Amino acid sequence: MNVFTHGLSNPRSANLGGPPAGRPTREKRLILYCLSLLFDCASLILGYAIALKLRDAMWLDSGGQPIIAIALPLFLMFEIAREVQSIEALESRSLAIQRSLSALFATALLVLALSFLFKADDISRLGFFVTFGVAGLLVVVGKLILDLLFDRWMGGASTATIVLQDGLPAEPRVGCDFVDVAEQGLWPDLNEPSSVDALSRLIAPYDRVVVSCHFERRAAWATFLKSQDVGGEILLDRDLLHGAVAVGTYGLDDTLILSRGPLSLSNRVQKRAFDLAASIVALAVFAPLMVIVAILIKLESPGPVFFRQVRVGEGNRQFKIYKFRSMRLESADRHGHVSTHRDDPRITRIGKFIRRTSIDELPQLFNVLRGEMSMVGPRPHALGSLAGETLFWHVSQTYWIRHALKPGITGLAQIRGFRGATDTAEALQRRVRADLEYVSNWSLSLDILILLRTLRVVVHKNAY
Repeated sequence: MNVFTHGLSNPRSANLGGPPAGRPTREKRLILYCLSLLFDCASLILGYAIALKLRDAMWLDSGGQPIIAIALPLFLMFEIAREVQSIEALESRSLAIQRSLSALFATALLVLALSFLFKADDISRLGFFVTFGVAGLLVVVGKLILDLLFDRWMGGASTATIVLQDGLPAEPRVGCDFVDVAEQGLWPDLNEPSSVDALSRLIAPYDRVVVSCHFERRAAWATFLKSQDVGGEILLDRDLLHGAVAVGTYGLDDTLILSRGPLSLSNRVQKRAFDLAASIVALAVFAPLMVIVAILIKLESPGPVFFRQVRVGEGNRQFKIYKFRSMRLESADRHGHVSTHRDDPRITRIGKFIRRTSIDELPQLFNVLRGEMSMVGPRPHALGSLAGETLFWHVSQTYWIRHALKPGITGLAQIRGFRGATDTAEALQRRVRADLEYVSNWSLSLDILILLRTLRVVVHKNAY
């Protein structure tokens, strides 16, 4: 379904009726952040290189180390601490220059202090001042170039906003994309995963979502927005809050800010970097085992080595998960309507072993590399998953909120022993409570702790 039917001839000038052109805004920001850091580091390195033309390297040492080897890590630390790479710095050239120069000045002072501490008083004053003086000038030039790139590439707008009109009229504004979802028959029907998936994909490229809806729809939109990885707001038409975290504005109207996304940019970078490092190492370690398992699966029963199934992922967007096939092909349940039970006749002999030892989950490392999953997060469920006789999202509508983060190969619920079939609504609710606790309290140290504790529950009595 193409929901963008009201676009103007130049949607980025008026920003009405279409998604951000090209890359999502957050990806563009990340690229500019990296360029900013690269320009600043290159400025310091070039300053040192020019100083070497005037003085021998021996006069630019501190405690036996070139001052650039000391200054560069310090400069990176101060740049991060001063938030040189931030939305405010992108929007304000003077603020960006001020923060970078203050980080450079702090680096110079600390290098001087360390030189005094190590009694390296033979550093060339000319070389020192040329290093940091030239670096300062180049930093300013770099920020002017970055500001030009920012204007050309992002039109001077560091964030992207989309307004979703669901029955309640909202005035389209320059700088915001506008979609009448009611006219397209779209709304967050929490009993229909395909509707939630379509809306999630629609808003995925944006940083901020403003919903204009009538009071009766507000609860459903509130739950939907809290499950997303973008900032979500609802225009106020009555004085009633739905768990709002703050009050914002859209034009002359107030909005309820219901979510800001569970992770900041730095946290997302940390989590993704950890996922990539951990999954690459895990694939290297388990590659021989995975090859052996693949051969055994092919020898025992006809069919593909991998089992692929649609699961609910980050922002309630659907994706296909990879697992080693553990069931006979003719009896595989692609929609997950029937939970696996002990002594399930559908499971092959090798299937029993790989499920019991969780080896069947190893192909999900490829999902992690693709960015669809994380090493740690709420486990992704099949669309037909049942708690007893009831679909998961019918048991609790807070179920959707657990998808605010990427699903994981393991998670907090798993290390607490919540594995196996969900025979009752209470079994599902225990898992959802653990998942929401994880989403609310994420930290890199928590991910590492959960991974380490997972080693103790790889073989589990409920893994069948």
